[in-house]
Amino acid sequence: MSASLSAPAPAAGAARADARRNRALVLAAAQRAFAEQGISVSLAEVARRAGVGAGTVYRHFPTKTDLLEAVMQQRVDRLATLAAEYLDAPDPGAAFFAICTEVVISSPRSQALCDMVQSDDGWPKALLRSAGDRFHHALGALLTAAQRQGAVRADIEIGDVLDLFTGCVAIQRRQRPGGPMIKAVAIMLEAMRANPVTKPDSEPKPRNETDLRNETPHCPICGTEIRPTGTGRPARYCSAACRQKAHRQRTTRAALTETASRR
Repeated sequence: MSASLSAPAPAAGAARADARRNRALVLAAAQRAFAEQGISVSLAEVARRAGVGAGTVYRHFPTKTDLLEAVMQQRVDRLATLAAEYLDAPDPGAAFFAICTEVVISSPRSQALCDMVQSDDGWPKALLRSAGDRFHHALGALLTAAQRQGAVRADIEIGDVLDLFTGCVAIQRRQRPGGPMIKAVAIMLEAMRANPVTKPDSEPKPRNETDLRNETPHCPICGTEIRPTGTGRPARYCSAACRQKAHRQRTTRAALTETASRR
């Protein structure tokens, strides 16, 4: 067969590109409409928001159920992709808490869809189950990496994380869309850390000043004792290498948090 016969016609290729573009427009419009008005929004309204004809919506999604499942699959797929990308992060602990933050902050915007997914009305969920499996697999691998690093409690399992998500999302629903994380939610997520940050006592117990002077500080990176030099400010790290590693960790955590907030 000649190349001219086997190659797709330019018109057919352009049609497929238009179809993909229209489908993406419909999904984006449906995500916004469902988040703002709930799942009762009509397909005609989705078409209006997408800037396409109603027939275009029905060609891609014959029923609202098809559109609902596609929107939820897209959302879960995005979370699965984000979790998989975080597996390559140099700081698994920061990456794990970044994806947890993204799940909790973004879920209330799709609460109506989440409620339908959890219902038992028999609507098709095969694609959603597949996307959910990919997300759970990536999240589980990220949890394991964070635990190996010592950033997350060793007794936490993936089921515990998902249970925490359920509670955190329920609380976060009280916040306006796009608002900051509620304090109670932050406390719940913080409880997964191997060494959670706790509020110091309002009246700390007095300590013997002689003992304080005789204490030998340790490097927070490698644990090596830091010997006093006798001049200048006390050193926080045992070497320039540990100082640079601490700086890289802080930079990575900040970048991951910023990335999650933009998703």
